[in-house]
Amino acid sequence: MQTTTLDVTGMTCGHCKMSVEGALEQLEGVSKVEVNLNTGEVEVTYDESKVSLDKMKEAVEDQGYDVA
Repeated sequence: MQTTTLDVTGMTCGHCKMSVEGALEQLEGVSKVEVNLNTGEVEVTYDESKVSLDKMKEAVEDQGYDVA
């Protein structure tokens, strides 16, 4: 398992947090997601053999948020 932090812009409320968490948790290989609305950081624990960083970024961007 590996942990990475994504810098996500555009999240402002609880709904934003739930959207990002839900999108990432649906990906096979993602085991844990922690969203910090104050900093815009999303900490993701995942199995790098099952899901890529690009796939995670794409999932967040599909929800309407930008990943730095």
